[in-house]
Amino acid sequence: MDPSIPVTVMEVPRILGGPWHLEIYDTLGSTSDLCLRRAEEGAAEGLAILALKQTQGRGSRGRGWVDPGGNLSMSVLLRPGMDATPIGLWPFIAGLAFHDALAPWLEQGHRLTLKWPNDLLLDGRKVAGILIEGGDGDAGRWLSIGMGANLRVAPVIEGRDLACMAQGGPVPEVGKVARAVLTMLDVWIARYASDGFAPVRAAWLERGHPVGTPIRVMARGGMVHGTFDGIGEDGLLHLRTPDGVRRVSTGEVLLGG
Repeated sequence: MDPSIPVTVMEVPRILGGPWHLEIYDTLGSTSDLCLRRAEEGAAEGLAILALKQTQGRGSRGRGWVDPGGNLSMSVLLRPGMDATPIGLWPFIAGLAFHDALAPWLEQGHRLTLKWPNDLLLDGRKVAGILIEGGDGDAGRWLSIGMGANLRVAPVIEGRDLACMAQGGPVPEVGKVARAVLTMLDVWIARYASDGFAPVRAAWLERGHPVGTPIRVMARGGMVHGTFDGIGEDGLLHLRTPDGVRRVSTGEVLLGG
């Protein structure tokens, strides 16, 4: 079968605008790469690309995303207008959607939390991540949100302690998970559109690592130690250090002092 042809195409209703157009492929190199190419070719907003297996997935900070199969690898295309949501706020909107789609399948005693800016942790171990990219083309501005979750298998990567959702309870088939993610993404996009960032920020803090959590941030200039002091109205991380509160716009957060 031609890998460039989806094996299934379905529509998922949305609150705002037309439905999500979900294309499901057996195998792709990278859902994000295909989403970006389709964006540059003029594809409409609402395109969602799901790969049942991804061989060259991309994560944040230039890392690869390992997908041994049986997990969620999906990218969606949005076309924000000129007065668009700042790209720095999208990790919170997408993170809430991802969290709220996955959490209902966990059994009692397990906890899913958000880690700034774009990771999900299951009982303290990374289980999912988000990659957000944007650009301009002949068809206008575009935004790609890549979402990867270890559903049934946690890849073995030296130096990293990863989890999969199956360790917290039975996981449905990947297409059902994908549809749940798209539905919750639409819910949080609509909430932001109607009420702004304040309720998104509040909901993220409820689901994120608690204020006061010891963290280390690998940012420009090296590692900085402190405690989590919340996030600002602009989405920046507030890191409390002995020298006061430092505002962090980018960096890798490691839990623990």
